[in-house]
Amino acid sequence: MSRKSPVVIPEKSPRLVGMVDRDVQDRTRRVVISYSARHPRYGKYVRRRTVLQVHDETNESHSGDRVEIAECRPLSRTKRWTLVRIVEKAPLKAEIVYGEAVKAKD
Repeated sequence: MSRKSPVVIPEKSPRLVGMVDRDVQDRTRRVVISYSARHPRYGKYVRRRTVLQVHDETNESHSGDRVEIAECRPLSRTKRWTLVRIVEKAPLKAEIVYGEAVKAKD
């Protein structure tokens, strides 16, 4: 029996929108948040990204999905964010199974 309390997301916690990059682990997703920042010396806009470990309790998000995440209490050494909702699902892609193309399951 687990004694862990459910994840509570305060209403005023910071929220971000990013893209799920990796969904290999159970209940953990790697989300990449891309943005442009101005270089301090040269003034050129440079592409930057922030990589966050996100808690997904129901394993509902998959690689390529655009998701909204919120800051929460520390859940592990690296996880401080939790999944709020899936903004946009990734387009369906075909999987190759033993030489035959089969539609991917949702």
